[in-house]
Parts: sequence; structure tokens; C-alpha cells
Amino acid sequence: MKKALIFILSVYIFLSVSGSLFAIGEKTITIGAGASWSAAETRTGIMETRALRPNSVLMLSSATGVSTAGYSAAYGVLGSFSRLSESALDMSVSFDEREPFLFRDITGNYRVSAADGTASLDRTYARAGSGAVLFESSPVSIVPNSANALFAPGNNIGDFTIEFWLYPLHMENGERVFSWMAYQLRGSGNLIQRINCFSSRNRFTWSFNNFFAAGNGLTYKNIEFSGTTPIIPGTWSHHLIRFDAVTGMIEYLVNGASEVILYATSTGRENSEVYTPVIGSSGLFLLGERFSGLMDELKIYGAFAHRASVQKYPASGGRIETSAVDLGDKSSAVIRIDASGGRTGSSVNNEFRENGRFRFSDDSEMNFFIRSNDNPYLLNTSRWLAFTPGSAISGITGRYVQIAVDFYPSADGESSPYLDELRIVYKPGEPPLPPRNLTAVAGDGAVSLYWRQSPTENITGYLVYYSSVRGEYFGNDAALGPSPIDAGMTNSILINGLKNGALYYFTVAAYDIKTGDINYHAGEFSSEVTARPLMGLVP
Repeated sequence: MKKALIFILSVYIFLSVSGSLFAIGEKTITIGAGASWSAAETRTGIMETRALRPNSVLMLSSATGVSTAGYSAAYGVLGSFSRLSESALDMSVSFDEREPFLFRDITGNYRVSAADGTASLDRTYARAGSGAVLFESSPVSIVPNSANALFAPGNNIGDFTIEFWLYPLHMENGERVFSWMAYQLRGSGNLIQRINCFSSRNRFTWSFNNFFAAGNGLTYKNIEFSGTTPIIPGTWSHHLIRFDAVTGMIEYLVNGASEVILYATSTGRENSEVYTPVIGSSGLFLLGERFSGLMDELKIYGAFAHRASVQKYPASGGRIETSAVDLGDKSSAVIRIDASGGRTGSSVNNEFRENGRFRFSDDSEMNFFIRSNDNPYLLNTSRWLAFTPGSAISGITGRYVQIAVDFYPSADGESSPYLDELRIVYKPGEPPLPPRNLTAVAGDGAVSLYWRQSPTENITGYLVYYSSVRGEYFGNDAALGPSPIDAGMTNSILINGLKNGALYYFTVAAYDIKTGDINYHAGEFSSEVTARPLMGLVP
């Protein structure tokens, strides 16, 4: 009985030690979390934020994307639009700057000024991007800064679109959200032009006074209309006005849904004389003049918007690719990659998980890929391999690896997955052990070397180093070439062309990887041996 207990105890200790030995030699490289995300070198549609976890995480960006024209273009109503409508962007005020005095129009067509008392809020409260403006008692004014501005004095406007996001705090009657005023010279007096958007019975009313004109400003048509959907305080809503100069159609959309369609024509119907905007002098926009709440992403286009998707995150998603991550040795092998992250959105507080499939119930998800190469500049020639975080990975070996993650939003575009951390678990490459029992036999102008093979499996050859100086193996006398000489998979070699009377030093190293003609993954040197070639000796 005692022997049985001793045996069982011995087996238990052996298995325990074996289990711990299995992980010996493993190393981990961390990206994100306690480390930084600097390794996430390439980011498309991705932003970094500290609002969800103690450390920065990566998630889809709700900010405006960059167009080919060099300015921002909406992901929302005008998301994924053509190059023609991109070039039509006339004003883009994102309110992403950290201070109100830094607010600006990205296109440069307008000058933005914030009055004292205007507040800038961070991305925690913003609908999109990294900030929003809070109005309590002071407005933001915007004036043309260029003759290229759509609302510059004297312009005759064709198609146009105005859009913005609002977050009212109260929705009291008469709150004025958006207004524009200019003057048309008429004889000895001035004709006042106005656009107003104000609250009435929990809806927004738009009025255009002396704005739409026929006969180049000889006659004007005043237009006023109200939305049909009640605006709920404490909730973001999207508002868009668009005008088609060919038909005279004016359409008002709230949250992407059409609320009002009417015509700036002589009869108020289609197929009659169209009235178009003629811009007067001293034009001025006022935002939040009598409004309590937030505004975000104000944009004006010289085009009629053809889309009405107002989701927060782009359906196309986003992607990161890390730079080449150095594992330190050519024969390193990735064992697995651990990941942590979750999802967040207006209806999701913060769902966090570690490893497994990062696919959530609302169809938001992250997909993971890896590739490897011994040359960091040739990673793009390697094939991406999909993997599941936490699961074993095979077939990924080499000194450098690169990881990519694709992010996709929820089906309604309102929630985003986020990535908290990546941990690359790998086994560093172990260079092959040297051959054993190296011996040297001198001859006439030559030396024969013999050795026993390296105990390391899967070696592909041996390098023979020689010199007439101990420890400095840079000889170049041999007929086979300078040190080191690639002996291939042989266990002996005859080195001719050496100088008689000179004492030579030799050592041999095994290699398991050869790239090109001169790049070897070689192990340690064998013991050093010496030999002196002499005339008349036969090796």
C-alpha cells in the first residue's frame, strides 16, 4: 500500500512538473491595455478612446471620414457618396476642437466664432467625432471667409443640403437652433433675408423669408413648414434640409425619414417656374442663439443629398494593422494570441469579454488575422491567416509577425466593438546546437575536418569558420572561399588553398534556415580545433 501511494505521488509530481515545463520558454508581447497602441500602425475608420476602460481601447470612429478633396465628409446622410458630392462640401464644423475658440470650418470657406459662455464637450457626450458644442445662453456665429463659400455675397445658389445633429435639453417653444440673415439692397432701403429653424410644440419649424427668388431677385417667395415627428429632449436627432434647383423641391428629413416635401415654385407645385436662392450682403449664421442643448456635425453642401442613412458608425466598418512585431528569432513560433474587448453603444453600457469569437447579439463583431515572415519588408507577400483569440495557432513561424483586426458595427449602426488588448504568446526560436567531436587533420596546403552531427533535429547544413587568428574567424585563404564555408549536410570537408606553416583555427556551427546565399539562422560554435598545413603532409 505504501509503495502504491509513493508511486501515485511520484506520478502526480511528474505530471505537475511536466505541465509547468510545457510553458517554460514561452514569452508574451502585449499590445494595448497597459502597453500602448502605437504598434497599431495602420488605422482605417478607427479611433482610440479612454472612455470605456482604465486604459485606451480601439473602436470604430464616428468622426467624419477624409475625402479625396482633403476635407471631411459625413459617414451619416452623405456617407459613401460620390466624388461629385464630396467636392460639393461647402461647410463642415465638427466641434471636435477642445476649446470653443478653436472651432473651425474644415473647408476654410467660413470663419467660426464662439461667444463667451459657449462650452465644448468631449467625445463622451458627442454624437460623432471627439466633441460637440453645448449652448446655454451664447451662440456661435459663422461668416463667409471666401468668395468660394456658397453663402458668399452675390451668389446664386443651385442645389444645396444643410444637415446637423441636435440634442435638446428642454424643447421649449421658440428655441432658435439655426438661423441665417443677410441684406439685399432695394432702392434706398434693405430687404432682409432670413432662414430660421425654431422649436414649436416639440417639433422644429423652418422658415425661409426673402430667400428663394425668381428673376434674379425681382420677386421672392416665402416658405415655412414644420416637421411631423416630435423631438424628444435628451435624445440625439438628425435634421436635414435639401433643395433641388431643377424641380424646386424642398425636403425636410428627420433621422433619415422624410417629414415634408414642397416646392419653391410659382404655383407651389412641380413643373412650374422655380425660385432659387440669391445671396445678399453681410450674411451671418447664428447657431444656438436661443437654444439649450447640444449640436454636432454641422455641414452644408452645394449638392442635393441622395442618401438618408443616419447610422452612427459606417457599415463598411474599420480595420487596424500592426507594424512588424519582432519576436527576436527567425524560428520563433506563435502559440496563440489572447484578446480582450467588447462592445459599446447608445443601448449597450459596456459588454466586456476575453478570447473566443468577438461576435455580439446585435451583429457587431471583430475578426482577427495574422501573418509572418523572416523579413519585415516582405510581410505583405505572406498570406493572412484567420484565427480565434485564445485558440492554438499553427503554421505561424518566423521572426516577424503582423496582426490585423476588422471591426464591424451593429446592424443598426449604433454600437461598435472595441479592442482592449492583444497578447502574442510565442516560443522563441532556439538556434540549433553545434556539432560534436570536431577534429582537424593537417595536409599539404590543406586541412580535413570531421565532426559528428548536431543533436538538433531538422538542421539543413553546417557552416565552417576558419582563420589564422584565434577567435576571429575571418579567413579568406581557402580555395572554397572566405569564412564561413557552407558545407551543406556533410560531416566532413577538405579545405584546400591554405598556407603551409600557418596555424589555422576552426569551428563549425549548424544552421536550420537559409535565406538567399548569405543569410543563415546558425547556432553556437562548436569547440575550436587547430591544424598547421605543411609541405608533404597527407591529410
